[in-house]
Amino acid sequence: MTPRWAGVDVGGRRKGFDVAVVDDRGIVAGPSRLADPASTVTFLEKWSPRVVAVDSPRCPAPPGARSRPGERLLAQAICGLRYTPSQAVLDQGNPYYEWIVHGLELYRALAARRWEVIECFPTASWTRIAGPRSGRSRAEWTREALAGLASLRVTRRVSQDARDAIVAAVTARFFDQDATEAFGEIVVPAERVSRATVST
Repeated sequence: MTPRWAGVDVGGRRKGFDVAVVDDRGIVAGPSRLADPASTVTFLEKWSPRVVAVDSPRCPAPPGARSRPGERLLAQAICGLRYTPSQAVLDQGNPYYEWIVHGLELYRALAARRWEVIECFPTASWTRIAGPRSGRSRAEWTREALAGLASLRVTRRVSQDARDAIVAAVTARFFDQDATEAFGEIVVPAERVSRATVST
């Protein structure tokens, strides 16, 4: 069977999950928006990905901390990000953190399956693949970066969430090929990765 890799962009309960699956030749499924962890797992089961990369924290910050150590390291080395609070803060029910809680539910659903699951951060992946934003809007930056990934053959206009799902799937592929670096739980493409690497 041809190896496949999947990426999931996590949203709150109303938005759900954007999912994409890639192989060595391009996108084979999605990007698709799915409502909940169960439908996301059902979608992935059809494609049997070797690795699933999820754009959401896979664990809270340590008790009493305002962020995870790996997040702080990534912010210093690559780009800024929204920090993950402790479980006690998540339990307070702040709607701002609903997407994190939703993502943790997805991780639990994925844990019952055979796939290897990693955490990714698309902004860091885009930065490693395409270079810094350098004043461009996020939409312009990621559209240009996606257009440069020739092997993916993206021929239709897709949303920002869909683009992030695609680069998460690409990150899963790099992880399976030993071409990533980890900042705590967060996996990003290695510094040697470039558009040319993806396009071949």
